Amino acid sequence: MRPNRVFFPQQLLDAWIADERVDLTGQNLLLRDEGRRYEIAEAVHVLRDAAGGGDARKLLGKVKTREQLTELGAEVFEGSMILDDDAYDVIPGFVGTPVGAAAETAPNAEAGEENLLAQFLLKSL
Repeated sequence: MRPNRVFFPQQLLDAWIADERVDLTGQNLLLRDEGRRYEIAEAVHVLRDAAGGGDARKLLGKVKTREQLTELGAEVFEGSMILDDDAYDVIPGFVGTPVGAAAETAPNAEAGEENLLAQFLLKSL
């Protein structure tokens, strides 16, 4: 099973970099406050259908890497994406996959609320 991934909007990363809250080295992102590491890839979060033509490829609400979108034939420029006859508003950023200890402690899709609460309480005690 693939670990949960996290979407980091470009605007948020820019602010964190300016505040020195993260270290970014190549494709590795370290959140200094939490000590969590992520392997990141350029991605977009698809927000809405900008042209009113529908969502034939069911992309609304999804986060897709630039590589995935290139394979589909999409063109992305800043906050816009064109795919065939469809246009979308997107948020550019990066998708991060936990690395090391972050991957071991990250909740997976099958974790129930009880497990998440237990993890929170153990960290808080």
